[in-house]
Amino acid sequence: MSPAKKPGAAPAADAQPAADSQGVRSVQRAVEILSLLSEERPVISIREIVEATGLAKTTVIRLVQTLEQNGLLWAAPNGYLPGPGLWRWAHLARSSWELPPETRRSMRDLGARRRETVNLYMLRDIYRVCVAQQESPQPLRHVVHVGDELPLWAGASSKALLRDAPDSLLRRVAVSSPYGEGHVKRLREWIDEAAHRGWAVSHGEREDGLSAVAVPVLGRSGTVVAALSLSGPTVRFPDDVVEQYAADLRQVAAEMSERGFDHPLSPAR
Repeated sequence: MSPAKKPGAAPAADAQPAADSQGVRSVQRAVEILSLLSEERPVISIREIVEATGLAKTTVIRLVQTLEQNGLLWAAPNGYLPGPGLWRWAHLARSSWELPPETRRSMRDLGARRRETVNLYMLRDIYRVCVAQQESPQPLRHVVHVGDELPLWAGASSKALLRDAPDSLLRRVAVSSPYGEGHVKRLREWIDEAAHRGWAVSHGEREDGLSAVAVPVLGRSGTVVAALSLSGPTVRFPDDVVEQYAADLRQVAAEMSERGFDHPLSPAR
């Protein structure tokens, strides 16, 4: 006969998953609070956090106090701003993700010569991540911040990045698009066309009035590890200029590939 359970006693096995779940929720909420900070809003108040997250004020105060104790937030007269702990992490991330001087110099020279924004993208799941940028000097320009994640279902860089992508990834990208799974066919056509001519172009596919030209950067195994692009207003990207941009991009990408492209997001080789 099984021993009798003590009244009101919960199984020990159930306690740990519940505690783990609570811990994960707390971490998610803390990250959500930190994500509210931006260049446009560098300081945030308790009231603003409550309104943005929908959490109880007592919960917000407890989370903010924990973040402050760990140096991730810093109390100011009008609210909370990023703490010194984030600065340390940012410095570590920058040193870990920074590209070789030769690559940065090549991007800087290309941007100065063509006067359009130069971006370097890499794959992360169903997104492309901007890992380096040289901004255009022109007042009207395409702006993407380093670290931004953009969708893969459109854009010249996506067509270059997805050259070696398996069908399973293309299906997931298509499902995430406004067009649904049927978008796979169009993606494959774009990818094949870009692979055939060695470069990709897009006009207004993701944002009206925005154009881009992109080429693949190859790793040591010959597979695509990144996409290098020039982007800007469509009015500055007529067909003849697009071909000139493509030639410049291919030359710079070939130099990057020849030197050996390495980055924390690079696939294991």
